[in-house]
Amino acid sequence: PPVPPPPGAPTARILFLTDLHWDRQYVPGSAAACPDPLCCRGAPHDGPGAAGFWGTYGKCDLPLHTIDALLAQLPNATSDSASNTSNSTKAFAAAYWTGDIPAHDVWQQTRGDQLRALRTVTALLRTRLGGLRVFPAVGNHEATPVNAFPPPYVRGNQSAAWLYDAMAEAWQGWLPPTALRTLRAGGFYTAQVWPGLRLVSLNMNFCSQANFWLLINSTDPAGQLQWLMGVLADAERDREKVHIIGHIPPAHCLRSWSWNYYRIVNRFESTIAAQFFGHTHLDEFELFYDEETLSRPVSIAFVAPSVTTYINLNPGYRVYEVAGSYPGSSHAVLDHETFILNLTEANAAPPGTPPRWQRLYSAREAYGLPMAFPADWDRLVRRLQDDEQLFQRFWFHMHKGHPPREPCGGPCKAALLCALRSGRAADPALCQPLRPTLPFPRIQELWQQRQLC
Repeated sequence: PPVPPPPGAPTARILFLTDLHWDRQYVPGSAAACPDPLCCRGAPHDGPGAAGFWGTYGKCDLPLHTIDALLAQLPNATSDSASNTSNSTKAFAAAYWTGDIPAHDVWQQTRGDQLRALRTVTALLRTRLGGLRVFPAVGNHEATPVNAFPPPYVRGNQSAAWLYDAMAEAWQGWLPPTALRTLRAGGFYTAQVWPGLRLVSLNMNFCSQANFWLLINSTDPAGQLQWLMGVLADAERDREKVHIIGHIPPAHCLRSWSWNYYRIVNRFESTIAAQFFGHTHLDEFELFYDEETLSRPVSIAFVAPSVTTYINLNPGYRVYEVAGSYPGSSHAVLDHETFILNLTEANAAPPGTPPRWQRLYSAREAYGLPMAFPADWDRLVRRLQDDEQLFQRFWFHMHKGHPPREPCGGPCKAALLCALRSGRAADPALCQPLRPTLPFPRIQELWQQRQLC
């Protein structure tokens, strides 16, 4: 198991961005409620129910100026407009960016729209973050039709080459040539973050329940898991630690892929220092246990909240503090902080006022964690069963400070705690130690109801 760093050992801060969902048709003042799957677009109108300047609670994504305002106030930003920031002034060592760039107007997207979103947002990150290295991952909304990611053996116009080639071109300043080669081939890659730490970026669309191409082969499309095994074996041999990033969290994957991935995490538990995902738009996590007893926590997949407001959320982003580069470093996550933009406050400010991003919470402080290792999060899940005040705090943070009006009662709580323990799909055994008990089919039914994406 990881050990706390010695006193005075260096730490590093990693900026984590996911699910930006830029809507280039967002119009402040337009209707925030509409019959379409995505609102806050079209002609402005007077009266209540109008889209706010910085974003809106509802079925709405974000205007580009809100994403720009987020980046502009970061410590690494190349602008001097960071005077209003409440963020720590310590700069980031790297940024992880786990996809979903375009908006949710999936019924009207073209390849040209997707490529414009990719290039526009990539250029914005380059401009604002300057020389900071960014490690991206492919989201499920990058393709059109949405979720359609054919395996690499599909050639011609139906292939995903149009997207991966554009990504390799857009991201070549951040990634080495070897990473760009596998990115072009299948949308995944590995690269060194700093000496002793390797990053693996997975294309989680090859495990997605919504990717109909996987009806052909769902076990290991694109040979990505086999490739991952090779990367981890080399890292183990070279005594490197590995951070894994991806878009869709492992428990949201097809069952065969998810269970194989769980086995890999078990096999390489001392090499995989951390896992980072997005996609759900909410602030949660998935625990991994030893396969023999399902009781010893071996890893955790952090699921960070979205930048976008979709649906009914504040904009947000995450900062991870990890053990830095020194001999014997675990490179494990030591703490994380979540920052939000309070939309009620931001939209009520006079026009031209820079929005004030604020720290919502730090994990160790809010939950009283000794460290942020898997065992600490496992103990937190057990505490959440009986400490209702702590559970309500978690529920508030999970929704970025804007929880649903409907409270989370007994069945909801049972389904959520089960999800926090589930690093692999459709395994009722993982939830048996929990109270309150609920039949697993009912738990799965509740999971389906809260899937936003």
